[in-house]
Amino acid sequence: MKKIRLLTIIITLIISLIIVTQGKMTRADDWDLDEIKKQIEDLTHQMKLSVDATTPLEAEVDNLNGQIISIQNQIKAKEESVKELEVGIAERESKIKIQYRILASKVRDYYKKSRMFSPILILVSSQSAGDLTKELTYKSVSADEDKNLIVAITSDIIQLEVDKEQVEKDRVGLAVLQDKLDTQRAFFEHEISGAKKWQAELSGKIATLSAKQQQLLAEKLGSLNLPTTLGSGSMICTDDRNIDPGFSNAYAFYTYGIPHRVGMSQYGAYGRAKNENQTYDQILRAYFNFDDYQDRGAVTISVNDSNSVNQGNIIWSGTLEDYIKRIYEIPASWPVAALEAQAIAARSYALAVTNNGSQSICANQHCQVFKVDEKGGEWNNAVSNTSGKVMIAGGEVITAWYASTAGGYTFTNSDIWGGSHRSWTKRLRDANGDVGSWDDIQNKGYGKDSPCFYAAQGWRGEYSNSAWLKSSEVADIVNVLMLAKKDSSTQTHLSQVDKLNPDGVETWDANRVKSELTSRGGSPYDEVLSVSIGADFGIGKSTNIVINGQSFSANEFVDYFNLRAPANIQIVGPLFNVERR
Repeated sequence: MKKIRLLTIIITLIISLIIVTQGKMTRADDWDLDEIKKQIEDLTHQMKLSVDATTPLEAEVDNLNGQIISIQNQIKAKEESVKELEVGIAERESKIKIQYRILASKVRDYYKKSRMFSPILILVSSQSAGDLTKELTYKSVSADEDKNLIVAITSDIIQLEVDKEQVEKDRVGLAVLQDKLDTQRAFFEHEISGAKKWQAELSGKIATLSAKQQQLLAEKLGSLNLPTTLGSGSMICTDDRNIDPGFSNAYAFYTYGIPHRVGMSQYGAYGRAKNENQTYDQILRAYFNFDDYQDRGAVTISVNDSNSVNQGNIIWSGTLEDYIKRIYEIPASWPVAALEAQAIAARSYALAVTNNGSQSICANQHCQVFKVDEKGGEWNNAVSNTSGKVMIAGGEVITAWYASTAGGYTFTNSDIWGGSHRSWTKRLRDANGDVGSWDDIQNKGYGKDSPCFYAAQGWRGEYSNSAWLKSSEVADIVNVLMLAKKDSSTQTHLSQVDKLNPDGVETWDANRVKSELTSRGGSPYDEVLSVSIGADFGIGKSTNIVINGQSFSANEFVDYFNLRAPANIQIVGPLFNVERR
């Protein structure tokens, strides 16, 4: 019972915590990206507490179920024993009815025989002494036999009653124990049901917040106008290392690749075809897990004028092959193998997202860049060379995602977008050799010819339209990070100072941040003297950043950099480094 009370207290505390948290929530529309992230972390922590508390309860229920099954088996065995005894008892009682009559007769005979022997008989008997002795001996033996029979019959009767009482006692005792276990099991199952209900509600809240988080991230990244694919327009990434911002001790944070790094890297395909003469099959199998190709060219595809699948008005319709001839994703001047790989990927993507043509597809980078006129030239030749081919995994056409530049590494769909893992996406070191340093990835990455392979993202009107930051601005970002870690309630005041505060409260400037940090026992920086970034070159993620000798995780630095950095300057990928001039 102590275990029950303890687990009840744990679950009660968790539910109380959840209720308190619910009471403190504000409208989701008022949350900024970082507040949403904090709420997701809080809810995820609460979910973990609930699951941790529920797990022993579930184990206890399993244990109780095992005990109940054992007891039920014992009760069943006892009931079988009772049935056998009842049959035996009926037989024994039938025999005992006869034995009762025999017993009565034997008792009388024994009583008589036990009193027949007397020394006077020897004197008055007309028999010889020898004959008399024999007779008395016989009668004595006969009396002893009667006595033994009486004892045996009596013992049978007594044991019969004892057996009946014991079986019934066992059956009642086991039934009482099962009732207690049933009560305990019902209690635990009720507590588990309540915990599971809360967990389901928490999961729903986390999913809602995650969707809102992705929406806000998309809005922030949208301000950078990052090209999703080559077909979305000219590559706008620039190398700010060649730009003089007009001040020294400047820092810029460079990201490898854009935008999502899932599936095929278009510039990676270009590098593989150009530098290593890889075929379209080698290129596609490098970026996707799939079984084989199938011909689906006869399917009809419809194109709409919206920014998503199955929306807007139909502006064109035709066979899949005619549709692919009108895709403008990469330059027709690229190597043939890269064009062929793109044709198969675009064909597969179109079929997958339209459910084999049952829905319409949009005509821009939100789907695939489409124009009414055929692209012609080498592109049409590549389409003809791969006529009808789509990639198949598990009997289904794969959603063959692709993007402009992977930056040396690709990731699974769940790594980037969350949700269920799609088996055809993979983590890949997209380089022609081992990578153990920044120089290695710069020199060996297949997509290194892309202007977005290694670039700073964002700019501001001053400082030559660059992403360079002053030492004091980087120090301010670090101070913001340290203050938020000291006191998370300050976070709403820590947004970028050159825009309206998204929470409708005062935004603290650099001096106020330093003052607030000092008041909480922190040691703020006035300037940054040294910055270095560590990375896991096996999977392609920055792991930590060391500023003025103090280390922070890469993830937390990115969060507060993107919150505080001016204009639309952002770090937009998992692998990033820092440049200084």
